[in-house]
Amino acid sequence: MPHSLPIRYIEPVFRPPSEAQSLILPVTDGCSWNRCTFCDMYTAPQKRFRPRDEAEVLESIRRTGAGFGSAVRRVFLADGDAMVLSTRRLLTILHAIRAHLPSVRRVSSYCLPRNLRGKSVEELRELADAGLSIAYVGAESGDDEVLVRAAKGETFASSREALDKLGEAGITRSVMILNGLGGAQYSARHAENSARLLNFVQPEYLAMLVVSFPAGEDRFRSGFPGWQPLTQHQLFEEMERFLERLELRRTVFRSDHASNWLILKGTLGADKERLLQQVRAAIVRPRAAHLRPAWARGL
Repeated sequence: MPHSLPIRYIEPVFRPPSEAQSLILPVTDGCSWNRCTFCDMYTAPQKRFRPRDEAEVLESIRRTGAGFGSAVRRVFLADGDAMVLSTRRLLTILHAIRAHLPSVRRVSSYCLPRNLRGKSVEELRELADAGLSIAYVGAESGDDEVLVRAAKGETFASSREALDKLGEAGITRSVMILNGLGGAQYSARHAENSARLLNFVQPEYLAMLVVSFPAGEDRFRSGFPGWQPLTQHQLFEEMERFLERLELRRTVFRSDHASNWLILKGTLGADKERLLQQVRAAIVRPRAAHLRPAWARGL
């Protein structure tokens, strides 16, 4: 990377689709867990987990503010889980963003539920007051058996606890569920228990992606023997089962990631019946459902 850039990046760099217009600010490299067998995002050698030096992060913020301060409206704290950092360090970073990037209106981060176990609701409120607006939580599933087989390192209970903490602290929660993660054997319980988790926590945002393996399935299958991927038809049936069981009051729902065959957008529960009709139409007549072509799908 050119030395003139105010921030040092280690590629590949990842961020949620909705953070396309955000400044990506690495405060850690890699992911502190990095054992999920469905995820290859941080497996490259150069992405080995380490917290960034605090002085480097603060200098990056200062230099970005000096060069681009008024143009930056959003900041995403990278890499895989900035919330692994101590509350003190996160507050220092958030205060620096406020001081040097005064036009910023939203700061967001990925968040592993495990990294909130040592943080109280009061600490999370401090982070919210300092500017942390959104946490993207990859719950992936609400089913404990599926989570074990995918080496997620979380449970229904741990995901619920973390999401409840964030909600109580006033931090917006964007939850991700993986369509097809349980394969054919666990499809029904994956859909039902994922819906049950979401009904308990009532997140502000919900995204459903299709489980994908751009680097191959070997790593995933090693911990999930006998796993059989869902066909397109079965993915839609799992989605139908999931939506049927959701009892959300005001959650923005998106199933429009590049991995999805069927693009769905709406608010749950207001649009639940419309979304179900779209899924059922795709089950009965997939060719008429305006599906994303296979060549356009990917990560």
